[in-house]
Order: sequence, then structure tokens, then C-alpha cells
Amino acid sequence: MDENNEVPTEPSLERRTRRQFSGAEKQRLVAEFDALERGEKGTWLRRNGLYASQLANWRKTLSEEGLNGLEPSKGGRKAKDPRDRRIEELEREKKRLEHRARVAEDMVGLQKKLFALLEDAQSERSQ
Repeated sequence: MDENNEVPTEPSLERRTRRQFSGAEKQRLVAEFDALERGEKGTWLRRNGLYASQLANWRKTLSEEGLNGLEPSKGGRKAKDPRDRRIEELEREKKRLEHRARVAEDMVGLQKKLFALLEDAQSERSQ
């Protein structure tokens, strides 16, 4: 008896990845869409798996920023500027040192009070 309970996955069920179009592809798709007759546009969008809003955004970006604006941007967070990282590091160090200075000042204040109490106690004994 085969103890392997693993179900083989079909390639069609594999996780899909988001399609990315180059700037030239986007420009070509917008031009192709604009060349179509009014009744053919919906069919063309379904066939290509696109939305009219995507094409409208691409058209707007193309008119405002040109072909470079259509290029896919790198995802994720933007890398921090080394200067910003250094500023954050210095601010943390400053905060730490200010805390140490506050603790040291409090200790000096306590020492002064202690010495004052000791002096008062000695002066009472000597009288």
C-alpha cells in the first residue's frame, strides 16, 4: 500500500505572479486600444486581461512624464539616504547621552543632600 498522501499540483493552479509591462509594451497597448472601433474595445480588454482604468492611467502618465514614466518602478521601500541613517544614529546617541547626563546630575544632587544631612548630623553631635 502506498503511504504517499501527497496530491500533485497542477501547473495551472500554481500561484500566479503579477504581470509587468515594459514602458514600450504599455505605449504599444495604449496605441492599439486607441486605434480600435468603439464596439471592439471591451472585447480587446477582456482578451488582453486589462482594465480601461489601467490604460487611462498609462495614457495620463505617458502624457505627463513620457516613456520613462511608464517603466515599472522597483517595488518595496526606498533605500534610506546614508545621511538620514547617520542623523538617526546621532539622535539616538544624543538621547542616550542626555539620559546619562540627567542621571549623573540627579546623583550629584543626591550626594549634595546626603553631605548636607551628614553635616547637620555632625553639627548636632558636636553641640
